[in-house]
Parts: sequence; structure tokens; C-alpha cells
Amino acid sequence: MAQSNVAQKPSDSVPDLWNAIREDTRWERGTGRGVRVAVVDSGIDTGHPDLKGKVRESVEAVAEEGKINFRPSTSGDQAGHGTACAGIITSIAPEVELYSVKVLGPNASGSGDMFLLGLDYAIKQKFQVINLSLGTTKRDYFAPLHDLLDRAYHAGCIIVAAANNLPYPSYPSIFSSSVVSVVKRAGDNPFNFGYRYGQVIELVAPGVEVKTTWPGGGYRQLTGNSFACPYVVGIIALLIEAYPNLTPFQVKTILYTIAKRNQEKAALSAQSAEPNKQ
Repeated sequence: MAQSNVAQKPSDSVPDLWNAIREDTRWERGTGRGVRVAVVDSGIDTGHPDLKGKVRESVEAVAEEGKINFRPSTSGDQAGHGTACAGIITSIAPEVELYSVKVLGPNASGSGDMFLLGLDYAIKQKFQVINLSLGTTKRDYFAPLHDLLDRAYHAGCIIVAAANNLPYPSYPSIFSSSVVSVVKRAGDNPFNFGYRYGQVIELVAPGVEVKTTWPGGGYRQLTGNSFACPYVVGIIALLIEAYPNLTPFQVKTILYTIAKRNQEKAALSAQSAEPNKQ
């Protein structure tokens, strides 16, 4: 058979796969009911009116005789960071089952070893979604964190990690293959998140002047990548409620598809807002 010498355009030879995907928005009307979400952080104020009855278990890392063990936590949240994240998650998915894994102290700081063990605990419990609004810049933790994320991926745990607020990488947010990484932007619509193709930190979600829960029954407006992360956790909880058997790979694919559609809608809206040039 004779071969044609006419070069095909990419659009002639490659089908538009995006058009074959039909948008399903049923999950947006969910509540996250029954989805088990771990917040590895500074604890959660279980008595806050917005969180009362939503925290199924609270544990904290305790150093005992040279070892770190997890015990039931009664110390609450002195730093506020974990409570703030929990409030954002439940603002999107109000019926999730929250599990607090406390690894940070009153100043929202803690050791790398406690961080590793807290994440290890969450993976062993096979929580469906794990909120990591924390990280470490210490290279010594690169390999053990990478191993933990691989274990989480194969166990079906979806880990969402916040990017560092400072302009240098932190772990595990830069492990893009086995974690959903998030950076902040302005805006107040959690469903209108974006996707930065080719960037190490891939998803962009609201994280500027976010009003959320604070220990003692109050609220604060907070800014940081830490507070963009739980928005995406809430979205994932809605997706898992609608489709309980989703794998981490499938969840990431769906997030990217939704983000791409969001960006397409924004581009069309911007074009329609431009004055006609005759």
C-alpha cells in the first residue's frame, strides 16, 4: 500500500480526549458522609460548635522511654492550626468522619520523627484521605517520607500536602507522583480550583484570608498554603462519597479534569467580557 507524503496536523491524528469526558457534578451536592479523613497536625478542638461530634478519634504522639507511642489525646489544640484545617474540611464536607493525629505542639512545631510516625499511624489506619498542612525541609527525611507515601499510595490512602510558604521546597509536597500537592491563591469558591501543568506543586486552591474555626469556639481569617490544602481534602471527600472505590491515581485524574474545565470556563468568561473589536 502506498504511503501518503502529506503531513498530518496534530489535530488530525490525535483525538480530543477531553471532549469525550462528560462532566458529572452530582458529587458537588454530597456531604462527605462516611469518608474517614485524618488531620495530622496540632490536634483539633473537639468542643468547637462547628466541629462537635465530627471528630471520631483524637490521638497524640507521646515520647516514652526513648520511644514515641500514640495515646488518646485530651490536650486539645493549643496552636489552632489543626482546628483551622478541620473547619475548612467540614465547610466543604460537613459529614466526614474526622480523625485527629496530633504531632505538633503549642507553637505548631514538632520533631521530624513525630511527623513520620504520625503519618505512619494514619496510613496503618487506612484513612481514606490524609490532610498534611505541614512538612519538613530537612533532607534527612526525604527517603523515609518517600517510602511512606509509596505505602500510602498502595494502601489506597490519598495524601494531600500543602506547599511550603517560603520559596524553597519541603517534603512531602514535592513528591508529585504519589501525593496531591496544593498552593494557595485568592478567591472564595473552593470548587473553582486550578491546575498548574508541569509544576511541582500542581493544584491551586483558595488560601487567602480564609475564615475558619479556632480553638475556644471562635473564628479567624488565615492566609497560607496550609489552608488551601484542606479545601482540596474536602473536595476529595465528596468525590469518594460519590465513588467509594476510587484509587489515588483516579482521584488525581478527576481533580485535573475538573481543574482543566474550570480554567476553560474562566477563559471563555474572560473572552465574553472583552469589548468587541470592530
